[in-house]
Amino acid sequence: MSSIDSLPPAAAMSQAKRRRKPRRGLPGEGPTAVLSAVSVAAIAVLWWAATAFHWVPPLFLPSPQAVWSAFIDAWNGRIQGGLPLSEHLLWSAIRVFGAFALASVTAVPVGILMGVSRIARGLLDPPLEFYRPLPPLAYLPLVVIWFGIDETAKLIVIYLACFAPIAMAARAGARSATAEQVNAAYSLGGSFGQVVRFVVLPAALPEILTGLRIAIGFGWTTLVAAEMVAATAGLGQMVLNASSFLRTDVVVMGIVLIGLIAWTFDLGMRALERRLVPWRGKA
Repeated sequence: MSSIDSLPPAAAMSQAKRRRKPRRGLPGEGPTAVLSAVSVAAIAVLWWAATAFHWVPPLFLPSPQAVWSAFIDAWNGRIQGGLPLSEHLLWSAIRVFGAFALASVTAVPVGILMGVSRIARGLLDPPLEFYRPLPPLAYLPLVVIWFGIDETAKLIVIYLACFAPIAMAARAGARSATAEQVNAAYSLGGSFGQVVRFVVLPAALPEILTGLRIAIGFGWTTLVAAEMVAATAGLGQMVLNASSFLRTDVVVMGIVLIGLIAWTFDLGMRALERRLVPWRGKA
């Protein structure tokens, strides 16, 4: 006889309901897509109202119609420089995502190594912590002196901006693997490489994916600084040139484009995170 059968009928029904009761979500869970759409719509309406009712002069905040016109002109190559917007997008994407890919394949092993080895942590932690808080504009002149003004300097500046957050996230994630898990893997005959691959890396994966999302934001942030170095194409270069001529509509258009690209990448990373680490947040 089960424990429910031995209870009075009312108590048994109450206990069964409690067992069938679904897990309550966290306070932040809910229709986030709807709330995000409402937030974007509210910002757009506020932007339109501020320009339509002349709360802000057009020089400081152009109207959405002016920004859209600037987008059409830029797409057709009718802004300064004569290059179409697609070419600016292509060059910026190559710089940011190329440097981001290089940072990912090098920073993740470095971070994992720092997480599992005290020797590696002692050797690599000081230079990483030293340069991590430095703004890219601080070491940009030195990178230009060392590597010239071609694409190498731009890639290195963006690479350095992406490397630190990925390595820090991988190091923190590697240390989330418990001693019991590591010892159990060793007791089953696993080698050091197998323990890192099948125990440490899966435990570190949620932190690594978060670090990748943060790093791509740093990459786009550093893009403008990188394209200050003798660039003839790129979204950052386009924004800089437009600011020199007080083309606020082009500046806002470039900012919106960079934000949309970064946001789309972040949504893709979130989808990848749900697929690779479905257990995250389920405990």
